This record gives sequence, C-alpha cells and structure tokens, in this order.
Amino acid sequence: MTVRVALVQSAPKLFDPDESRERLALWLARAAEGGTDLVVFPEAYVGGYPKGEHFGAPVGMRSEQGRDLYARYAAGAIEVPGPGSDAIGELAREHGVNLVIGAIERGGATLYCSALFFGRDGRLLGKRRKLMPTAAERLIWGQGDGTGLGVVPMDVGRVGAVICWENYMPLLRSALYQEGVQIYCAPTVDDRDVWVASMRHIAVEGRCFVLSACQFAGPRDYPDGWPGTAAGPLIRGGSVIVDPFGELLAGPIYGEEAILRADLDPVQITRGKYDLDVAGHYQRPDIFDLRVNDRRLCYLRP
Repeated sequence: MTVRVALVQSAPKLFDPDESRERLALWLARAAEGGTDLVVFPEAYVGGYPKGEHFGAPVGMRSEQGRDLYARYAAGAIEVPGPGSDAIGELAREHGVNLVIGAIERGGATLYCSALFFGRDGRLLGKRRKLMPTAAERLIWGQGDGTGLGVVPMDVGRVGAVICWENYMPLLRSALYQEGVQIYCAPTVDDRDVWVASMRHIAVEGRCFVLSACQFAGPRDYPDGWPGTAAGPLIRGGSVIVDPFGELLAGPIYGEEAILRADLDPVQITRGKYDLDVAGHYQRPDIFDLRVNDRRLCYLRP
C-alpha cells in the first residue's frame, strides 16, 4: 500500500502569531487534499526563522534593543505540550492527516528549535529538540538532548525528523538508521543547491524516503525594513522528496510557495536494503559501536 505525502513550502509571519496560525491552517488544508497521509512543514514554521538578525549581540556586548527583539520573538513560541501544540493537533485531527512540523518551543525560559509529530487523531506522538543549533542560532536557541531522537511509529511507517544542519552529523543519522527509519523528515531553512545533494545521499545511505520541507520566505513574511528583504526572498525554498535509491520524486522547487506531493511505495525500502543495510548486513559491529544517550537531562525542562 502506498503512502501519499505532501510537503509545504511556505513561511509564517514573523512576530505575528495570529496571522501565522491562519497560514498554518490554510496550508494544512490544501496539503491534506486528495487523501494525503502525511504532511511535513519546514523548520521553525511555528514561531518563525529570524534570518539575518543578530539580536544586538556583537562579541562581548548585548544591546537593549536586542533584548527587546528577543522578548518579541519568544512571545511567538509555544509550550509542548500546551495550548499551542493542542491547537496544531486539532488541525491534524480535523483533516485526518499525520503531521510533522517545525516549531519554536518554549521550555521554561529557554527556546528550542523542535520537530513535533501528530497522529491523524490529533494526538502529540512525539517531539525532539534540535541538538546543535548552527552558528548564531545558538544565541537564541538552547541545545536539545537525546530524548525523542529515535523514530516515531505512525500508521504510515517509522518516521524520524532531523532538523536542518543536524543532517550533517553522521552519528545522528546513524542513530535513526539503527532505529529502522523508513520516512526520514528533514525540515530546514537551508535553500542552497548543495542541500539537495545531501538529501539524495541520505536517502541512498539509509535506504529510506527523505522528505525535506524548506521555507520560502520573502518580504511579506517579515516586518517592514527587515534586513535583506529589499533584495527579494530571504529563503528561496528547494523542498524535495527522494526515494531510497536517491531518485527525486518531487522538487526541488525554488522561488515560490508550493506544495510538493508524492506516493511512496514501502517495497522500495526493502528492494534497496537488499544490497545496502547500514544498520544490518552492511555494518561491522565488531569494529564500530554506536551508543546513544536518550535520557532526559535534568536541567532541561520537559
């Protein structure tokens, strides 16, 4: 039985939670059309990705304006579980789809870049926080732990999520392969051409389907005068759906909002692992040993 999937390539309205919720509802309704089983949204779709902003923090200094801007950004984050995640789950239930979505999560006084998993009934099935925020992201997001690092069993298969440049962490990928990931979601804001090559490599390496949803974000998605918007889109898209042999089933699409669709045949995973199963016959456990600490760290709030 095939699995029908859809990726949403769009963006929220930064610092405008009400408008962003309306966009989420609209795009999810569109993506759910036609008997879709699983919908994937990009990194930081809930809460937004403040590309180009330095939050007033040159080395050794912080500005009052930067603190104010961070407080404004934090106001758009959600608690998980909490009313914000409940509302997202209700949308998944309304449309009868499984959902993987990037969200800025508030855990105590710290923000995390997280991936949330919802079932067709709207239940929150899992979440994981980005382990390693990249570059200046470390100023505004905390580091996650190994909790939720494995796959989430859904009625479409064993689903995992690796966020943006986490995909360049070989041991993290290996942890998902070890868990038998079948649908590997890669929510991102990386719109470079080379990203597609990475997604194709991961699909072949893991003999899994790779679904990478990237934002498309332009001037209308940021406040007036936001740095860089005068030149056009800040994030140009590039979402892709890749099969276990590295073949592109949909995308990449650049320069516009879009919904990418594909029907996934799980038999392709078995066909691929016939000659390459990096967590099975194509490994050397006598030489390599991967250990994952998946315990909740005491200093991180649930």
